[in-house]
Amino acid sequence: MAMSEQRISVNKPEMKSQKPKIKLISNLKFREIGTFIGLIIICAIFSILKPNFLSPNNLMEIVLSSSINAIVAVGMTLIIMMAGIDLSVGSVAALASVVTAQLMANGTPVLVAILIGLCLGALCGAVNGIFSTVFGLQPFIVTLGTMSLIRGFALLYTNGQPVLTVPGNFKSFFAGQLGPIPMPIIVVLIIGIIALVIVKYTKLGEYIIAIGGNEDAARYAGISVNKYKIATYMISGILAALAGLILVARLGAGDPTSGSGWELTAIAASAIGGASLMGGSGSIIGTILGAIILGSLQDGLTLLNVQAYYQVAATGAIIILAMLIDRYTKK
Repeated sequence: MAMSEQRISVNKPEMKSQKPKIKLISNLKFREIGTFIGLIIICAIFSILKPNFLSPNNLMEIVLSSSINAIVAVGMTLIIMMAGIDLSVGSVAALASVVTAQLMANGTPVLVAILIGLCLGALCGAVNGIFSTVFGLQPFIVTLGTMSLIRGFALLYTNGQPVLTVPGNFKSFFAGQLGPIPMPIIVVLIIGIIALVIVKYTKLGEYIIAIGGNEDAARYAGISVNKYKIATYMISGILAALAGLILVARLGAGDPTSGSGWELTAIAASAIGGASLMGGSGSIIGTILGAIILGSLQDGLTLLNVQAYYQVAATGAIIILAMLIDRYTKK
């Protein structure tokens, strides 16, 4: 992820940060392995308590139920790597889902409606990025505001009512199967591969890490910080909208109240996977594994008839534990 020689020469302090990057890569690999081991331990515990936990059907259901969180969490990870945050992802998903569903109910071709829904997600992301960069507002405050604002738009658009008319070809496209594999899982694999390529092999990924590591140094090195921040928020918005469309296909309806709490689970998956909330580091593979861990935890507790309240508490505890691990591994 080292920056080009020309850019490094502009900012001498950047040369000093090359050694820690070797440690960073090592730490990320350690976290990915640790996350995978944690997943195995959780599965082993639940399989002892409930032998049917490891049944093929249940494992497929865990991965399928984790797919929506994984998609949102990949976008969240890119934002966190850039030292930002996006609390509006659930609201963006809800708005994109009801608009797309309503357009299809009004006779708009499915592909056109999907593209409009994704563009709406990109627009919401661009608004977050612009207010965070051009106007210099804190991302937490901006996305906290847009979380309520966009949710309000979704409720106003449908008068608070779900959109129940969803075409069958839309449902089969996003909630069907390609052979034995459900489409949401295939979408997660495609998104994961694309995000991995972006982080490891493109300027966008290189600059996201540079901005998250030291924004001032990135500016001195000639990086157009505002442009790349806005682009990253747009990616997060598109992925949130995509997750919303998958939810519509699975439920057969567009609900303006859907997506509530998605920001928490997305941040949790990113943190479990090794993303530092201080910015500058993160793992796409770790994030997807983190989403599956949360899905496994929820499924296992459900099989054990544990109340949903404890599941929410467990998610919060996992976030704190992940932050403690991150702090320890950086020492």
